[in-house]
Amino acid sequence: MSFGRDKRNVLVLSICQALFNSGRGLMFLAATLVGANMLGENLIFVTAPITIMLVGTASGTLPAAHLMRLFGRKVGFVIGSVIGAGGCWICYTSLPDNNFLLFNVGMFFYGIYSGFSQQYRFAVADAAPDNFKAKAISLVLAASVVGAVVGPETAKVTRNLFVDVEFAGSMLALIGLCLATGLIVTFIDIPKLSREEYADKGRPLLDIVAQPTFIVAFIAAAIGYVAMNILMTATPLSMRLGSNFNFNDTALVIEWHIIGMFAPGFFTGHLITRFGHIKVIFAGGLLLLLAVATALNGITLTHFWVAMFLVGAGWNFTFTGGTALLTGVYTPSERNKVQGIYDFTVFSFMALSSLSSGAIFHFLGWKWVNLSALPMVAILLTATIWLAWIRRAAPQTAPVGGIEPLD
Repeated sequence: MSFGRDKRNVLVLSICQALFNSGRGLMFLAATLVGANMLGENLIFVTAPITIMLVGTASGTLPAAHLMRLFGRKVGFVIGSVIGAGGCWICYTSLPDNNFLLFNVGMFFYGIYSGFSQQYRFAVADAAPDNFKAKAISLVLAASVVGAVVGPETAKVTRNLFVDVEFAGSMLALIGLCLATGLIVTFIDIPKLSREEYADKGRPLLDIVAQPTFIVAFIAAAIGYVAMNILMTATPLSMRLGSNFNFNDTALVIEWHIIGMFAPGFFTGHLITRFGHIKVIFAGGLLLLLAVATALNGITLTHFWVAMFLVGAGWNFTFTGGTALLTGVYTPSERNKVQGIYDFTVFSFMALSSLSSGAIFHFLGWKWVNLSALPMVAILLTATIWLAWIRRAAPQTAPVGGIEPLD
């Protein structure tokens, strides 16, 4: 019965993840173009909506964790979906009058919804046995590959649905996607914390985050995300301004980048079970290094395509490995506060990276965008070696959640 429940949770949350990432892909594609329409020739703040969305994502992580501790995963996810639909409605109402400020307000609330939705990967592991957690997480993340196609295609179909207001139809489609996740997620079966678990506040947060396992889990997710975001954000600029590629070429590169991010999820969990968290995270770091080397080696379409695919795959290994590794550092009563601070910090770094990428490209160029990722990847690789050394030096000390001490 338990395994049947686990499979059901994976299915439901995978569908929600697919819908969420489809909407997020649509929003990433539409938001900058909406900003360009509203700002005219002055494009200094054209990336502000995406940055505001990422700020909203970071801002939503802690409230999401708190609400889910109080009321359970199901209620928390439904609340997040309603907030997302409200944010899209605000974006929709801003379009006829080209109200850039109001559009950014809507983007912030949509970002909060994203902060709630980031918990899908944690939720699927809540009730799963230890030997299934990594696979469950990777399968839910893998469902995001649907967004690589559905998001852009939905944007194409809905962009001019209303002739007078570009992307108004897209905002309405996003409302539908948000509400759909809120409906479908009601079919999950994840037990709420027991009275004893809820009453137990667990260890102080500082004691938990000081654990080497937490530190490396955070470094894996944060650096994987920041390195990927810096390279991904600057790629369209480099292809358009530096190499004069057309929009279709750029869209192809980004589409394959998204496939690289999520398609490996169909087997990442198996790799973690087979080889261990540390080795998978380390492999992700090597893939990021290979991506940088490819990008520095040339500026043909093939170089951009291969580099962005490798960046996506490297992110998948580091982010999935880091998330699965994190599940071993907390007890059930501690999980919400640990997951909340984990995501808050990771996505705060991501928001900052979305600003720095454009600045590095503007002042130093594409070469230095890639070189800027190297110190971060070096920290990631060093951290995994450090954790492996600690675990070999003290193999009798296992993390709280039951993960084997040796990877």
